[in-house]
Amino acid sequence: MPQHDTPLARPGDIAAGFTLLTRLPVRASDAALARGAAAAWAWPVVGALLGGIAGLAALLAMSLGLPAPLAAGLCLGLMAMMTGAMHEDGLADTVDGFWGGWTRERRLEIMKDSHIGSYGVIALILSLGLRWLALSLLFETGLALPALIAAGALSRAVMPALMHALPPARDGGLSRSVGRVSFDTAVLAVAVAMVLALLALGLAALPLVLAVTVAGWGIGALARAKIGGQTGDILGAAQQMAEISLLLLLASF
Repeated sequence: MPQHDTPLARPGDIAAGFTLLTRLPVRASDAALARGAAAAWAWPVVGALLGGIAGLAALLAMSLGLPAPLAAGLCLGLMAMMTGAMHEDGLADTVDGFWGGWTRERRLEIMKDSHIGSYGVIALILSLGLRWLALSLLFETGLALPALIAAGALSRAVMPALMHALPPARDGGLSRSVGRVSFDTAVLAVAVAMVLALLALGLAALPLVLAVTVAGWGIGALARAKIGGQTGDILGAAQQMAEISLLLLLASF
């Protein structure tokens, strides 16, 4: 069980974030993992690093002659590999549950099912397609790397914010095991994400904060109405919606 949530940041929290949110061979100590929700402030750091790694790899491929659209596809594939597509899986399960069930219990049951339905397939197609189109434009204009860093950070700040704002919707699962995020930890996560986004994009990052707020609030309100709280799938869906919103907004600039 995680220890009592505290806003105190520790270096091991970043390793704990990699262990929890990725498939990369980064292993945190037992003490770091035991901090549970207290380490959630570091999730934007993990997101920024993942975006940076995928962006640099795609830029390297472009320098060897790969066109921007293919570089965008490579970038998406790398991010999915590094995270184990856990956020994409959360989006698909959330959409399947919310629109496939008529009661709270049935929605939670569908979300827990490992099979994917029609709604989930459509959600994944739209998610990957919209991000691919946005990244293609950003790679062509040379803005992809800072955009990926900012989007990776800000979209991961939505998750601890929702974990503070909403109670766990079920007794078990990843969200319940990590614990409830305190207000101070959620604020610290948002602050870290904003600093990273400002470093990457400058003042152009400010409109992105509004987009993240709208996306997070929308998913949170829907989750409260549909299942009365949040789950790991809800957090993954929120991350995906925030990332899509940010990349589309940047591409429109």
